[in-house]
Amino acid sequence: MPRFVELWVYLSSTPLFGLTATLAIYTLAHAFYTARQHTPWANPVLWTVLAIASMLLITAVPYPTYFAGAQFIHFLLGPAVVALAWPLWQRRAQLRRHMGPLLVAALVGGTAAAGSAWLLGWVLQLPNEVLRSLTTKSVTAPVAMGIAEQIGGIPALAAVFAVLTGMVGAISGKYLFDALHVPTSGAGWTVRGFALGTASHGIGAARALQVNADAGAYAGLAMGLQAVLAALLIPLVAQWW
Repeated sequence: MPRFVELWVYLSSTPLFGLTATLAIYTLAHAFYTARQHTPWANPVLWTVLAIASMLLITAVPYPTYFAGAQFIHFLLGPAVVALAWPLWQRRAQLRRHMGPLLVAALVGGTAAAGSAWLLGWVLQLPNEVLRSLTTKSVTAPVAMGIAEQIGGIPALAAVFAVLTGMVGAISGKYLFDALHVPTSGAGWTVRGFALGTASHGIGAARALQVNADAGAYAGLAMGLQAVLAALLIPLVAQWW
C-alpha cells in the first residue's frame, strides 16, 4: 500500500497522469459500450467525461495538471476532424448533385438550433452573455468558443453548452429518429446523419460513424457546414441583439 500511494503521488503530479487516465478510462468505457451493442446511453465519451470529472474532484488533482497529459490526445482532434473528409470524398458525386438542398437544410437547421436556444434563454430571462453563448451550442466547441468571444459571450460557457448538446444528441438521436419513423435504410441514413451532425456537431458525428458509414459521412458534412455558416452569420445577426 505505501508503494501504491507513492506511485499515485508521483503520477498525479506528472503529465503521464492525464494521458494514462484518459486512455485507460476510455478503453474501459468503450469495452462496456461494445458489450452493450453500442446502445446510445452507454456512449463512451459520456462515461469517460463523468469518470474523469469525478476522479479529479475526489483526488483534488488540478485540471491544469491533468490537461498537461491529456493535451496529447486533444491535439489529435484536429487530424480526426480532417479525416472526416475522406468519406465525403468517396461520395463527392452525390454531394455535387445534392449540394443545393444540403446547403438549405444546413442553413435552416442551424437557424433553428441557434434561434430556439436564444428564445428559450430569453423566456427564462438569462443574462445577455449567457444568451449569446447559448446560440453557438450546435457548433463544434473550438468554433463555438471563438464565436462566443467575438459576439460578447463567454467562451468557456459556450464550450460547455456545445459539449452538452453533442452528448444529448448522441444519446437521444436514435430514439427521436425512431419516433419520427426515419428509416434505417437507403436515404434514411443520410437524413439521420445530416440531422445529427447539424444539431450535435462532432460528438453526434462520431456516434453516426459508429452506426453507419453514410450517416457518418453526412454528419461530418453537416458539422463542417454549421461551423462555416455559424462563423459567418451569427456575428452578423448578433449586432441586432
